[in-house]
Amino acid sequence: MLNDCLAGVRVLDLSQYIPGPYATLLMADLGAEVVKVEPPAGDPMRGLPPLKADGTSHLYDAVNKGKTVVRLDLKREADTDVLADLVKGADVLLESYRPGVMERLGFGWDRLKALNPRLVHCALSGFGQTGPLSQRAGHDNTYMALAGALHASGTGEEAAPVMPYPPFADHAGAMQAVIATLAALVRRGRTGQGGTLDVSIYESALTLQYLNHVTAATQPAERGHELLNGGAAYYRVYRCADGAFMALGAIEPKFWALFCETVGRPDWIGCHGDAFPQGDLTAAVAALLAEHPRAHWLEAFAGVDCCFEPVLTPMEALTHPHAVARGMVALTADGGEALFPAHADGAAPPARKPHMEAEAVAVRDAWMR
Repeated sequence: MLNDCLAGVRVLDLSQYIPGPYATLLMADLGAEVVKVEPPAGDPMRGLPPLKADGTSHLYDAVNKGKTVVRLDLKREADTDVLADLVKGADVLLESYRPGVMERLGFGWDRLKALNPRLVHCALSGFGQTGPLSQRAGHDNTYMALAGALHASGTGEEAAPVMPYPPFADHAGAMQAVIATLAALVRRGRTGQGGTLDVSIYESALTLQYLNHVTAATQPAERGHELLNGGAAYYRVYRCADGAFMALGAIEPKFWALFCETVGRPDWIGCHGDAFPQGDLTAAVAALLAEHPRAHWLEAFAGVDCCFEPVLTPMEALTHPHAVARGMVALTADGGEALFPAHADGAAPPARKPHMEAEAVAVRDAWMR
């Protein structure tokens, strides 16, 4: 089972909002015992909409499932003493403070290492622990902007680049933090020593721009002009007559041929290799698909395997027969959630449990037994 892969691994989560909590959510999914340390007022994300009937945030709940949440005021000596004891019993500490804050709190790497030489400390910050922007504030769209990740996003009709949703850089940073932490735990198993990791949300988005980087000096990507961002008629999203959308991804000529034959336009088959942007062909495909509602196209392509699928709403995606058959979703009265995206030993991912509030000293005492 997936939820025993990190059994016995204790994770201290000193992060807030999305990136750090999402990273430790993934660790909890894999079986780690995650204790989330929040200030007395709690993680500010608790109040972010959309809110549940009890006034708590759906978003907060979503990224903190399976964790034990404690409150500590790290400006009080008694509470920093409790945190020091928790560090001694932890395997991983993940925090998302600006560079220098951990040192000011008395928990810089030298202190952490002295408390627990086996500790893996992951500092997940916006721009990293060093460099001219290390102290600069940021959010997902600004990280994406500086990483060049927005430059070629969206299609030619858009007046501005399109911001992806949910936040792309935040989740990329979270996953990089998990990868680096797991690698450090493997190294610790070999050497017996922990270590400190410097993971940047901005750099996580930057490294995923490799398709744009390889020709950046000679053929920079343009919005709506490339194969994967709207330049190809056979790789686009099209509107149907009822306002719903269909996504066409017929990159391979055989899939494009099947698509053309199914819509009754075999004369389009030879246009697959036309230069980008394929404006006239795109307009023709758009006009044809706009003649009928989505249901018509779903019926017409029911038995055709050519990378042509409906753009589903979030609720449609959660209840799609394939996601349900794979055991990938857990439904609730308000909607639901997708679970950890992997099967282990033939078993689907287990459902997540809600987070649990606890007293920090109780957790400390349990860890010190």
